[in-house]
Amino acid sequence: MKLGVINSAYFGSPIDAYGEAIQVTKNIGFDTIDIYPGDGEMTSAQIKSVKSLCAVAGLPIRSTVLILFGLFDPNKPARDFAVDLGKRLIDLTAILGADNMLMVNGEYFWQLETGFNKDWIWNNVVEGTRKIGEHAEAAGVKISIELEPFKMSLINSIDTMDAFLSAVDLPKTVQANVDCSHLDLAGIPPTEIQRLAGRIAHVHFSDSLETHGDLPPGRGKAPLKEYLNQLNIAGFDGSVSLELEWPPDQSRDGVISWVTEAYDATNKMMQELGCRG
Repeated sequence: MKLGVINSAYFGSPIDAYGEAIQVTKNIGFDTIDIYPGDGEMTSAQIKSVKSLCAVAGLPIRSTVLILFGLFDPNKPARDFAVDLGKRLIDLTAILGADNMLMVNGEYFWQLETGFNKDWIWNNVVEGTRKIGEHAEAAGVKISIELEPFKMSLINSIDTMDAFLSAVDLPKTVQANVDCSHLDLAGIPPTEIQRLAGRIAHVHFSDSLETHGDLPPGRGKAPLKEYLNQLNIAGFDGSVSLELEWPPDQSRDGVISWVTEAYDATNKMMQELGCRG
């Protein structure tokens, strides 16, 4: 496995997430980086900068990030736009040379009490994801579906992840993202990862307490080392990317310290398990 970080860790700090952050990430010791296109897009200048700086630093881009709730918008033109946006982000992912695009599909709305039932929402997300997935397949990019630990999330358990991947039915292209803190918050034990063996495209790594937090490993209660061990047993050989919320101190030194702390704690676990390489 490789050890990476999402560049969103630098958002809001004096460190440009699409510029200086790349060399900072390399200097800390990371193997890879994920690029989060703010607001779902990047400028031509940002794309050029990121590609050039990553090449100079020797820091491969492994994943991009897309939060896409529009696949179940009540209005068909909005659903069509969401599919087109997904395809554009796949194209961006390919341009950046990344392996996969992480996709978050959102939550059932109105508590399923009125208007649009669960099946209607689920089926529209499956259909939209399949369309984006077919585009990804042609582009040679995978889609990594994120499991969210919230009650109304479409994908919030191993059962719903398995059902969704099966329904989309693009097994080589549309796969799972394993977010270890999300698994813990959802009460999913580490051994359940084996149910996704062979279908894991990407991993997010952070710690948590009682609610969603994306803390540096060691600041929460998640059994992160055992999640890593189970990923190793499952044969996962991609990037484990740290997903970090912003630190209390968002000064330059504060952010670098926050990201370095997360790196050191995760690297220690990976070295002890012999799974970084």
